[in-house]
Amino acid sequence: MPSGADTRAVPTPAGADDHAHLHAAPTEKISVRSGEMAGRSNDPAGPASPTGASEVAAPGARTGHPSYPIEDGPAGPGPAPYVTIVLPCYNEGAHVLKEIDRITAAMTASELTYELLCIDDASTDDTLDVLRHAQQNYPNLRILPFRRNGGSGTARRIGTQQARGEIVVWTDADMTYENERIPELVRILRDDATYDQVVGARTTEEGTHKWARVPAKWLIRNIAQWLTKTKIPDLNSGLRAFRREVSLPYLRLLPAGFSCVTTITIAFLSNQHDIKYVETSYAKRAGVSKFHFVGDAYRYILQVLRMVMYFDPLKVLMPPALWMIVLGVGKAVVDMVRHPFYFPASTVLLIVSGIMIASLALLSDLVVRSRDGV
Repeated sequence: MPSGADTRAVPTPAGADDHAHLHAAPTEKISVRSGEMAGRSNDPAGPASPTGASEVAAPGARTGHPSYPIEDGPAGPGPAPYVTIVLPCYNEGAHVLKEIDRITAAMTASELTYELLCIDDASTDDTLDVLRHAQQNYPNLRILPFRRNGGSGTARRIGTQQARGEIVVWTDADMTYENERIPELVRILRDDATYDQVVGARTTEEGTHKWARVPAKWLIRNIAQWLTKTKIPDLNSGLRAFRREVSLPYLRLLPAGFSCVTTITIAFLSNQHDIKYVETSYAKRAGVSKFHFVGDAYRYILQVLRMVMYFDPLKVLMPPALWMIVLGVGKAVVDMVRHPFYFPASTVLLIVSGIMIASLALLSDLVVRSRDGV
């Protein structure tokens, strides 16, 4: 005990709780990072202050994650804009400057404040050098270089997390989308609060393996429409604008590949966020396509089923379970007529398998409904 401390006992009032000193004992403060709890938004927070005090940032500023250092021009990042355009770039050095010029011209001519966040996904060509050189002439251009390739989904997810704008726009740097119409998409969200996402629905297919892509996309889109009970003109368009705050809880669901656009569509629709589709043209891409038909189509189908399982597993599991039970019972009736009280193993297998899948569906639905958040 320190020297000079007062050791006299303080009298306790009559009738006081004998264990009051236990409740007064100091407790350890637990800090929880934003986005750490299930269902919470993944809005990245900046590093904690060494003193424990919250740091005061500039109005509208959002502190980035130290693992994702964003390179700004000589004038710095500037004030927080209304729109952030996320542009993933992987080996697009031959034409990315044309895309930047087209986007910048359209946004500068509009009344919207913006930043163009170009993410170099560890390109093996001169893409990063082109971006850094362009930054001298485009003050709204910001660069986020990756040390290793993460895929377009990873680039879009991290770009959305680091975005400072209220509205986030996704597009590609391959000269295929009508990026000059980005202000039009943003204005729809600005002027109509009932929509949370606007998608540029392509009217033509100009990608590689067109003979196989068209029927595959038609099949996947119809599966998604059946599962979400919503008409979807274009399930995997890469040109879209959405409200950043609405998207944050769903960013952790995004896969690394091209199916991230499918995921964000199904996530919004499954949670009653309205999407407006605007018809756009689609040009033949510049450079070499990164799309691999067999592998990416397979991942698209899996992602559609995974997303609906995440939000409504009964819709995926219960129909086959009921069909198996109905077929099993029908086969059992036929077996009973042909061979009284004799049921082949196939009959028993159908019924038991149907019951097991139905039980799994109910358990999955229970998990979804008991989950905190989205």
